[in-house]
Amino acid sequence: MSFSKWIGQYSNKVPKWKINEDGSMTVINGTGGIKTKESYGSVQLHIEWKTNENTENSEEQNRSNSGVFLQQNYEIQILDSYENPTYVNGQAGSVYKQHIPLVNSSKKPGEWQSYDIIFDAPKFDSNGIKVKSGYFTVFHNGILIHNHVEIYGTTENVGAPKNIAHGDGPISLQNHCCSQVSFRNIWVRKL
Repeated sequence: MSFSKWIGQYSNKVPKWKINEDGSMTVINGTGGIKTKESYGSVQLHIEWKTNENTENSEEQNRSNSGVFLQQNYEIQILDSYENPTYVNGQAGSVYKQHIPLVNSSKKPGEWQSYDIIFDAPKFDSNGIKVKSGYFTVFHNGILIHNHVEIYGTTENVGAPKNIAHGDGPISLQNHCCSQVSFRNIWVRKL
């Protein structure tokens, strides 16, 4: 893995994350998220991720909190949700603050996990009005956790979803806080 197809989410510079000996990449907390150089509409996305093995002094949203954002607006939550209670629409696999996973299929901390995401992008007309909602179908570790669920708008931390017109956009990986998250074997196919 390399950063040849990625840039800093806000800096647009080379990411300051770490490339590991096994080819995976690890978030360096405080350095910001990363995003693809290329923009995408509807896609199939495969991504593998691993939470931090060390769960000492961390709980709920502080355990390897991250996310994968489609078009930088619509988040599938990444979190250590193995025996880690938190608010239900903020656990691993949530369409953040909108849809609860059908099941918690999280593995133990430090084990590689996968998301297979089918993202059907929303559409806006020339006046900026949403004319078609977006949808997610998501498999977590091979188990269906969302079956064509409607995306209500942006996945906001606080407040109601927003429907601001946009076109294709990058895929981004969040650097939220607290304990490290690693990523590998990321591939995307335009639909």
